[in-house]
Amino acid sequence: MGTPRTRQAFSVEKAHNTQLKLARKIVFKDKIPKKIHLIAGVDVAYYKDRSIGATAVLDYDSLELIESQTAISKTLFPYVPTLLSFREIPPAVNSMRKLRSSPDVLLVDGQGYAHPYHCGFASHLGLAINKPTVGVAKSRLYGEVERTQYKDFSVLKHGHEVIGAVIMTKRGSRPIYVSVGHMVSLEKAIEIVRHCISGSCVPKPILEAHRIATEEKQKLNNS
Repeated sequence: MGTPRTRQAFSVEKAHNTQLKLARKIVFKDKIPKKIHLIAGVDVAYYKDRSIGATAVLDYDSLELIESQTAISKTLFPYVPTLLSFREIPPAVNSMRKLRSSPDVLLVDGQGYAHPYHCGFASHLGLAINKPTVGVAKSRLYGEVERTQYKDFSVLKHGHEVIGAVIMTKRGSRPIYVSVGHMVSLEKAIEIVRHCISGSCVPKPILEAHRIATEEKQKLNNS
């Protein structure tokens, strides 16, 4: 996955070059079953020098939690803006390896293609595990917002290229930024995210993953 073992091996330039190479491998076509059965949310939390990966698997129709797994490991990569995927992929993948179920698509708390090097956490993770992923971020990292005729929907563009979508999921709340991770079209990504909105501005699979990661963080704090 290109994650350096130690901080001494870290190189911003090499990491960015890796992202550019990975971005060329992103698949923008739907490689998802016509009928989605299981959807997962992925999130990572931190406590001191530890990373907590959390994956929550939900039934797609009912959005009921089916399974959740966590994995705690030493944080090996420094915090560097635009390079968070290198820091977050190891704990995320470790939590996913524990799953008994196999989700059809994963919603990832982070950027996908809408990234300065077109390979945020969602895209990097999708390529690493060869699974369909969607990036769902709470803030804009890259691109300009272009308004549309719809009040709850704008496009995110870089130059003439559409790199994501800005969706207002709840009146009065902040928008979320959706982009392709891997093996999914932007149109399908938007459809899936909207389906998973339930009482909050953030899709329920990500909410569940965040809740589970936060609970594990609290356990570490209490111990």
